[in-house]
Amino acid sequence: MSKAIYIATIESHTGKSLVSLGLLRMMLTKSIKVGYFRPIINETENGQFDNHTKTAINFFNLDLKQSECYAYKQSEVLKLLSKGKVDEVIQTVIEKYKKLEERFDYVLVEGTDFSEEGSFLELDLNLAIAKNLGVPSLIVGSGKNKSIDEFVNSMEITYKAFKQKEVDVIGVIANKVDPGNTEIITQELKKVIPLDVQIDVIPESLYLENPTVKEINEALKGKILFGEQFIDNTIGSFSSGAMQLRNYLTRIKENALVVTPGDRADIILGALQANASSNYPKIAGLILTGGLLPEDSILKLMEGVQSTVPIISVEGGTFGTTNKIGAVKSKIYSTNSKKILMALDTFDSYVNSEGISNTLTNYNSARITPNMFQYSLMQRAKVNRKHIVLPEGNDDRIIQAAARLQLLDIVDLTILGDKSVIQLKCDQLGLQIDLDKINILNPENSIHNKEFAATLYETRKHKGMTETTANDLVKDVSYYGTIMVMKGMADGMVSGAAHTTQHTIKPSLQLIKTKPGVSVVSSVFFMCLPDRVSVMGDCAVNPNPNAEQLAEIAISSAESSEAFGIDARIAMLSYSSGSSGKGEQVEKVRKATEIVSEKYPNLKIEGPIQYDAAVDMNVAKSKMPDSKVAGQASVLIFPDLNTGNNTYKAIQRETGALAIGPMLQGLNKPVNDLSRGCTIDDIFNTVLLTAIQANQE
Repeated sequence: MSKAIYIATIESHTGKSLVSLGLLRMMLTKSIKVGYFRPIINETENGQFDNHTKTAINFFNLDLKQSECYAYKQSEVLKLLSKGKVDEVIQTVIEKYKKLEERFDYVLVEGTDFSEEGSFLELDLNLAIAKNLGVPSLIVGSGKNKSIDEFVNSMEITYKAFKQKEVDVIGVIANKVDPGNTEIITQELKKVIPLDVQIDVIPESLYLENPTVKEINEALKGKILFGEQFIDNTIGSFSSGAMQLRNYLTRIKENALVVTPGDRADIILGALQANASSNYPKIAGLILTGGLLPEDSILKLMEGVQSTVPIISVEGGTFGTTNKIGAVKSKIYSTNSKKILMALDTFDSYVNSEGISNTLTNYNSARITPNMFQYSLMQRAKVNRKHIVLPEGNDDRIIQAAARLQLLDIVDLTILGDKSVIQLKCDQLGLQIDLDKINILNPENSIHNKEFAATLYETRKHKGMTETTANDLVKDVSYYGTIMVMKGMADGMVSGAAHTTQHTIKPSLQLIKTKPGVSVVSSVFFMCLPDRVSVMGDCAVNPNPNAEQLAEIAISSAESSEAFGIDARIAMLSYSSGSSGKGEQVEKVRKATEIVSEKYPNLKIEGPIQYDAAVDMNVAKSKMPDSKVAGQASVLIFPDLNTGNNTYKAIQRETGALAIGPMLQGLNKPVNDLSRGCTIDDIFNTVLLTAIQANQE
């Protein structure tokens, strides 16, 4: 996994370009394989890519195409967010970022930079993206036009917002600070920001803050008459030349932009002469307003004396033009090497880049969000393509899930049922699915029935099964699908949308059987809560496991957790925490915890423990302050099916969490049971789980 930093701002115009450039150069001192990513880019009127992206790629010659560096344009995101499609935005951002993560050792992620239209969404979107990418953040804020208290308070509030959303912050950068206030702001920030968070303060630089003549010309849509090679001159101030020349000359300041009507030859020539004189300040440029041009003789004279001054003609009046100039915000663009070098020098002077580098090198996040988990499911399922059988071809949800799976081309499928009936359902549902690319078998008249019946009879005759019974049972979709898995014709099976759990699991227990050393088949749900993914078991199979079975369920669940990228911290749930409680159920949980600890001393496990102490750090500090699991449990083991089933459903309904599963544990080959109330998403996700289990086998 590459090392990455997410640069987040608390408002527009914070000067984060300076920080981005400095961090990119820092990364390039560690590796030549450095990537750059902006989840959402600004749009330009001419349809070109945003300035940030062009500057980063071109100046540092990064091995990237501009199209690889972003996920969405601003208008696209606003449209999706207005329709409530936040998850779609996050999933696409994750997919684009992961492609860069695979290629590069370091990736700089630059957060959103919305215009006023979308700025109210900026902080929440930054939080959601940074959290789902699992990337540590640097918060950049601007002290320009703020009091010390106002600025420090805004930085503190932003930092707390990130921490409340469980986004790791490794540093805060106070940018554009009054040079006289750098020390006091540093001290004030240290009072409200934890010691382990790096604090850097960058004083305001007028050279970087002020726009260039090029930026003014782009805003005014002007026409360059002379001096195009000096278009990158930086403007120190601007003023209108409307008074007589003798009065205006006294008001010219260093690097001034002179704005005057195009027919004021006296002001034009006087400003140019002042620029050439050692007795007056240098000017940055001339803007001629009103669409007026001086007479030819004056133009000829201007051409001969204009020296280093770009001269631009614009259509607007002097007053309106002056207002537009005042609204222009400076940017660092790829062709202005002077500003880029100044920005890099400023970063080196005021930011502890080595401290950021060391923190980044040692950073490792154990958090996994629901969106990241779902993305990882698809990626893991694609590693080694598997064949999954879906026995319930008569169920609309199964067919719809199959259509999505075919579209994404993740697994091979066999659907059990009558092909003509399935095709009719597809037509009625308006599904775009190619049934010729899906294996469809009908257990009622399959060419495999004789072979399958013989296999079933041989496997179960010692239990009294007759050949007649075997011939009948193979026409049952659950038995047919299970035998396919048993014989290697499919890698796994997903069923239960239209059948009971017993109907789905019984053939598996009879034919596929449990793994060596496993005495109990159990289940887990991957509960995708807003801020984490928890593994919950057993919520579907075992009504009242004894201590030994409960210990085995915990061990299997921990293995499942680790296999799906979730660090296993096991909480053995009960109605009391620690040694305080008494009773048969508590003792069962206590004994199960001891068994697990004895068999696997390296597993992080706590029990008995109450649910609130297991997942809430504040409660954990009160009830079990010395526990390594309390407050951060990722694997939650319920004492019985009644507790587990009711709890997971209550959490699912009350919080809107996505429950993926149940996933069965302990079988020799993967067979998974759906709830009869399952959704298309449930089926889709369970097929992915099954394919991943088959890969692990």
